[in-house]
Amino acid sequence: MKKIITYGTFDLIHTGHINILRRAKEYGDYLVVAISTDEFNALKGKKAYYSFEQRKAILEAIRYVDEVIPEHNWEQKVEDVKKHAIDVFVMGDDWKGDFDFLQDQCEVIYLPRTAGISTTQIKKDLNRTNNG
Repeated sequence: MKKIITYGTFDLIHTGHINILRRAKEYGDYLVVAISTDEFNALKGKKAYYSFEQRKAILEAIRYVDEVIPEHNWEQKVEDVKKHAIDVFVMGDDWKGDFDFLQDQCEVIYLPRTAGISTTQIKKDLNRTNNG
Protein backbone atom coordinates (compact mmCIF):
# COMPACT_ATOMS: atom_id res chain seq x y z
CA MET A 1 0.00 0.00 0.00
CA LYS A 2 1.32 3.44 -0.97
CA LYS A 3 0.75 6.10 1.73
CA ILE A 4 0.54 9.86 1.26
CA ILE A 5 0.59 12.69 3.81
CA THR A 6 -0.36 16.35 3.61
CA TYR A 7 -0.56 19.14 6.19
CA GLY A 8 -2.68 22.20 6.79
CA THR A 9 -5.18 24.04 8.94
CA PHE A 10 -8.13 23.03 6.72
CA ASP A 11 -10.43 25.71 8.10
CA LEU A 12 -13.58 26.73 6.17
CA ILE A 13 -13.37 23.78 3.77
CA HIS A 14 -13.70 24.91 0.15
CA THR A 15 -13.14 23.52 -3.35
CA GLY A 16 -9.42 24.29 -3.16
CA HIS A 17 -9.12 21.96 -0.16
CA ILE A 18 -11.14 19.25 -1.89
CA ASN A 19 -9.00 19.57 -5.02
CA ILE A 20 -5.71 19.19 -3.14
CA LEU A 21 -7.04 16.22 -1.14
CA ARG A 22 -8.35 14.51 -4.30
CA ARG A 23 -5.11 15.12 -6.18
CA ALA A 24 -2.98 14.00 -3.22
CA LYS A 25 -4.96 10.75 -2.96
CA GLU A 26 -4.25 10.05 -6.65
CA TYR A 27 -0.60 9.45 -5.69
CA GLY A 28 -1.39 6.39 -3.59
CA ASP A 29 -3.83 4.25 -1.68
CA TYR A 30 -4.04 5.82 1.78
CA LEU A 31 -4.13 9.54 2.60
CA VAL A 32 -3.09 10.85 6.01
CA VAL A 33 -4.00 14.48 6.69
CA ALA A 34 -2.20 16.27 9.51
CA ILE A 35 -4.16 19.29 10.71
CA SER A 36 -2.83 22.06 12.91
CA THR A 37 -4.03 21.90 16.49
CA ASP A 38 -5.59 25.03 17.98
CA GLU A 39 -2.46 25.44 20.12
CA PHE A 40 -0.15 25.21 17.08
CA ASN A 41 -2.30 27.72 15.20
CA ALA A 42 -1.96 30.12 18.14
CA LEU A 43 1.85 29.75 18.00
CA LYS A 44 1.68 30.60 14.28
CA GLY A 45 -0.50 33.64 15.02
CA LYS A 46 -3.51 32.04 13.31
CA LYS A 47 -7.03 31.45 14.56
CA ALA A 48 -9.25 28.93 12.83
CA TYR A 49 -12.99 29.51 12.70
CA TYR A 50 -13.61 25.85 13.60
CA SER A 51 -11.92 24.05 16.48
CA PHE A 52 -9.45 21.23 15.90
CA GLU A 53 -12.11 18.61 16.73
CA GLN A 54 -14.61 20.19 14.33
CA ARG A 55 -12.04 20.39 11.51
CA LYS A 56 -11.02 16.79 12.19
CA ALA A 57 -14.64 15.61 11.96
CA ILE A 58 -15.17 17.48 8.69
CA LEU A 59 -12.00 16.01 7.15
CA GLU A 60 -12.86 12.49 8.29
CA ALA A 61 -16.13 12.78 6.34
CA ILE A 62 -14.30 13.51 3.06
CA ARG A 63 -13.99 10.38 0.95
CA TYR A 64 -10.37 11.01 -0.07
CA VAL A 65 -9.16 11.12 3.54
CA ASP A 66 -8.28 7.86 5.30
CA GLU A 67 -6.80 9.19 8.54
CA VAL A 68 -6.52 12.54 10.33
CA ILE A 69 -3.72 13.24 12.80
CA PRO A 70 -2.83 16.36 14.82
CA GLU A 71 0.04 18.64 13.83
CA HIS A 72 1.57 20.01 17.03
CA ASN A 73 4.70 21.69 15.61
CA TRP A 74 6.76 22.31 12.47
CA GLU A 75 9.38 19.75 13.46
CA GLN A 76 7.17 16.65 13.59
CA LYS A 77 7.12 16.01 9.84
CA VAL A 78 10.15 13.69 9.76
CA GLU A 79 8.73 11.71 12.68
CA ASP A 80 5.29 11.50 11.03
CA VAL A 81 6.77 10.24 7.76
CA LYS A 82 8.61 7.46 9.63
CA LYS A 83 5.80 6.60 12.07
CA HIS A 84 3.14 6.34 9.34
CA ALA A 85 5.42 4.71 6.72
CA ILE A 86 4.75 7.54 4.25
CA ASP A 87 5.78 7.16 0.62
CA VAL A 88 4.71 10.57 -0.70
CA PHE A 89 4.58 13.98 1.01
CA VAL A 90 2.23 16.43 -0.75
CA MET A 91 1.83 20.18 -0.21
CA GLY A 92 0.57 23.17 -2.15
CA ASP A 93 3.14 24.79 -4.43
CA ASP A 94 3.17 27.97 -2.35
CA TRP A 95 5.46 25.89 -0.06
CA LYS A 96 7.75 24.84 -2.96
CA GLY A 97 11.20 23.93 -1.66
CA ASP A 98 10.32 24.27 2.04
CA PHE A 99 10.01 20.53 2.59
CA ASP A 100 12.71 19.23 0.28
CA PHE A 101 14.59 18.04 3.40
CA LEU A 102 12.09 15.15 3.46
CA GLN A 103 13.34 13.80 0.11
CA ASP A 104 15.67 11.45 1.99
CA GLN A 105 12.60 9.87 3.60
CA CYS A 106 9.96 9.94 0.83
CA GLU A 107 8.94 11.52 -2.46
CA VAL A 108 8.02 15.23 -2.08
CA ILE A 109 5.42 16.72 -4.44
CA TYR A 110 4.17 20.31 -4.59
CA LEU A 111 0.76 20.64 -6.23
CA PRO A 112 -0.57 23.85 -7.81
CA ARG A 113 -3.22 25.59 -5.72
CA THR A 114 -6.75 26.08 -7.05
CA ALA A 115 -6.79 29.53 -8.63
CA GLY A 116 -9.12 32.15 -7.24
CA ILE A 117 -9.93 30.63 -3.85
CA SER A 118 -8.29 30.69 -0.44
CA THR A 119 -9.44 30.59 3.16
CA THR A 120 -7.74 33.94 3.77
CA GLN A 121 -9.71 35.52 0.91
CA ILE A 122 -12.98 33.98 2.12
CA LYS A 123 -12.40 35.42 5.61
CA LYS A 124 -11.60 38.86 4.14
CA ASP A 125 -14.74 38.75 1.97
CA LEU A 126 -16.93 37.70 4.90
CA ASN A 127 -15.43 40.40 7.11
CA ARG A 128 -16.06 43.03 4.40
CA THR A 129 -19.67 41.83 3.99
CA ASN A 130 -20.33 41.86 7.74
CA ASN A 131 -18.76 45.27 8.22
CA GLY A 132 -20.24 46.54 5.07
